[in-house]
Amino acid sequence: MTGHNSIKMADLSVLYKNLGFSDAETYIQSGNVIFISDDTGASADIEEKIEKGILDRFSYNVPVMIRTLPEMEYLFSSNPFLKEERFDPAKMAVIFLHKMPSDAHIKKVINIDYPPDKFKIIGKEIFIYCPNGFGRTKLYTNFFEKKMDVIGTARNWKTITTIFDLATKK
Repeated sequence: MTGHNSIKMADLSVLYKNLGFSDAETYIQSGNVIFISDDTGASADIEEKIEKGILDRFSYNVPVMIRTLPEMEYLFSSNPFLKEERFDPAKMAVIFLHKMPSDAHIKKVINIDYPPDKFKIIGKEIFIYCPNGFGRTKLYTNFFEKKMDVIGTARNWKTITTIFDLATKK
C-alpha cells in the first residue's frame, strides 16, 4: 500500500500469514503480496477476506485485487503490445480492475483515441502502451476509473514481470 493508506510491507506480510496464507512475500512498497493459498474458494472470497483483514488491522477500506498464477500467465500471453515495433517495456503498464467491466463500462471508452498512446481492455485488465512515455498521457488509472466507473490499480510492466517471476518460484 502506498500513498495515503500507508502500510509497512512487513506488517502486510504478517497480516496475510495471520489470515492463513502461506509464504507471503511483498514486493517493494507497492502493496503487492505474493502468497500461497490452500483456499479453494473464488478469488472474490479471498479478496473479501483480505479486505476485511486490512480494515480490521489497519483501519483502511481498500480494494484488493488478486490474480492467480494462471491469470498472470494469461496476462503475458494476451498482452497486445509485446509485438509492437521497437517495444519498450518501460512504456508499458497494466491497470488491474477490481471487477470485470461490463459491456456498458467498456463502451464508455472503447472509441477514445489519444495517439500515439494505446490501450486494450482484456478481461479485468487494461493494457496501456505509451511509446513516448507516461509523462503526458491521458491514459492513467483515474481516467479509466472516472470514465468507466471502475476501481483499478496500475503497475508498470517491469513490476509485473518481477512479481510474476517471484510467483513462479513459489
